[in-house]
Amino acid sequence: MSERLKIKLSIANRVYPLTITPDQEEGLRLAAQKIDATIKQFEKSYSVQDKQDVLAMCALQFATQNEQKTIDNTSLNEDLESRLIAVDELLDAHLNNNVL
Repeated sequence: MSERLKIKLSIANRVYPLTITPDQEEGLRLAAQKIDATIKQFEKSYSVQDKQDVLAMCALQFATQNEQKTIDNTSLNEDLESRLIAVDELLDAHLNNNVL
């Protein structure tokens, strides 16, 4: 069983105790920092008083970014697949012409 760490993350002025694996720590700490920075940006840009509203806006922003990356990756994979098929067809045609 792998070693577990107990850490405390502060998000929106609240502390959250977590038990994690060592390889998760950096990502969690960076994510918490990013959330806090986004909260500050929303509070500065909009006159939002309720932390729940700000957290909902953060969640929407992060989820949208994640979904857009998935869409972009799917599109890129489809483009790469069609290009590889075209290259394969060219190679087959070239090899068939040279062998006969």
